[in-house]
Amino acid sequence: MHESTIYKILPVLLCGLSVPLSMFMWIGNVAYSKIASDGSNSVIPPTRWLFSVLVPILLMVYGLKRKGVNKSGAAFGLLCAIILSIASHAFLACLAAFFFSSSRATKFRGHRKRKFEEDFKEGGQRNWAQVICNAGMATQLALLYLLDCGYGERPIDFVNLYRSSWLGVAVMGSFACCNGDTWASELGTVIGSGDPFLITNRKRVPRGTNGAISFVGLLVSFLGGTLIGLVYFLTVRYTVEATVYKNSPNQWPLIVFGGLAGLLGSLVDSLLGATLQYSGQNERGMIVERPGKNVRHISGVRILDNHSVNLISTIVTGIVMPSIAMNLWSMF
Repeated sequence: MHESTIYKILPVLLCGLSVPLSMFMWIGNVAYSKIASDGSNSVIPPTRWLFSVLVPILLMVYGLKRKGVNKSGAAFGLLCAIILSIASHAFLACLAAFFFSSSRATKFRGHRKRKFEEDFKEGGQRNWAQVICNAGMATQLALLYLLDCGYGERPIDFVNLYRSSWLGVAVMGSFACCNGDTWASELGTVIGSGDPFLITNRKRVPRGTNGAISFVGLLVSFLGGTLIGLVYFLTVRYTVEATVYKNSPNQWPLIVFGGLAGLLGSLVDSLLGATLQYSGQNERGMIVERPGKNVRHISGVRILDNHSVNLISTIVTGIVMPSIAMNLWSMF
């Protein structure tokens, strides 16, 4: 069967599969709630199961069709998206915003990136490792949210809803870190004319060097995080019950803290990249991440790779941002 024909019928087949799959999950959820020792009512409505299966499947098909992910990336991304959506639709909205915007950023001026990136891939083509390193921390936090607070969208209120607020800001911060860093590396390297400088010693280095920063890169990292904060804010604004939302603190600071998380995540990523990630330049002028013949060392040592740096950055940002938000929220 021709590949184009497969992509035409695949959405229909998967959408049809989403109904029995969501019903199976709902039945399992009902059975578990009956035998739960605490006797709590933790049954998730079947409509939420259906939404949380159907929408991630559509995102997966879109990602495969647009070559934003490969098959392994789509499979792991689907699992992460289902967990995130079941916990809170605001989490899924952050994942979708990160996926769409970062994919567009990766494709932006790809012909220029090909000149200095040895491992450049058209469209990004994220695999399972990249999905885990970018969305793994947020997915674990979403599982904690689901187990500790239950499912559902809640406003950020560190006084009355401390645990759900802490975990919610952590998930948002993790995605804002990923988006901010991706925008900085994908847009900052092809916008502007000057070479960036290394974050550790401010020495000018070639574009694409791990740990290199620029004013444009820092700005777009803040904007990338701001997008995630805006999406989280809008989802909370229109999904939380009106009376609950009205009696909650201002939620718009989520936009500001999203931007701060994007900037913080980019800086952490750059610091790790400049010190614990190898950067060199081969005879063709391309940036490589491993030493070799005719490779000129620029910075760092070969301890971490790009996946490890991304994962550590999301962990650090996800843990730090709730404390920052909790201490500064009263200022707004």
